[in-house]
Amino acid sequence: MKKTLISIVAILFISSAFLLIDDPKPTIAIGETAPMPDLKMKDVSGKELSINDIKDKNGALVIFSCNTCPFVIGNSKSEGWEGRYNEMAELARSAEVGIVFINSNEAKRDKGDSYEDMVQRAKAKSFTMPYVIDNNHVMADAFGAKTTPHVFLFNNELKLVYKGAIDDNNESSARVKEHWLENALDQLSKNEKVDPATTRNIGCSIKRIKS
Repeated sequence: MKKTLISIVAILFISSAFLLIDDPKPTIAIGETAPMPDLKMKDVSGKELSINDIKDKNGALVIFSCNTCPFVIGNSKSEGWEGRYNEMAELARSAEVGIVFINSNEAKRDKGDSYEDMVQRAKAKSFTMPYVIDNNHVMADAFGAKTTPHVFLFNNELKLVYKGAIDDNNESSARVKEHWLENALDQLSKNEKVDPATTRNIGCSIKRIKS
């Protein structure tokens, strides 16, 4: 019995250690400056873009996404958030905020999240905004981004003013009650304090590789 307990404790300790090693950095806090704003990432258009490149008069909207997560693309029971992406892009443009979607799923590059897959997905869904590849999840790690999707909205000084979810219902746009990102963009464009500044991000974990 004693040996069994010792073995269980040892397994739990080792498992915890791996979890800690694989755990991303803490998510950046409200008021912090966008990390690595000059890092170039390849867009589905073939261009190399950075956050500074896409930034507009009132700021920048960064959304971590992918091609494979049911929270993004939907399934038989859910429409997913992806169908609202072009709407989000239009809202951002109306608010004079630049927008970029980032795919950091390095561990799934051969399972639907390769650059070629991204190009095909963007074409199939008629994306109207940049969709860039984050090699080795460098940008996701700098942000402490955890899920797909995970939203980060910055003002014109690239200070974080909102982070979290797009809205409160990934299953159906018709059943959305809380339009968090839309409201944040509206408040930012009016130079108002964004409230709420933080909501709970929900989605699939970003698929990182162990360093």
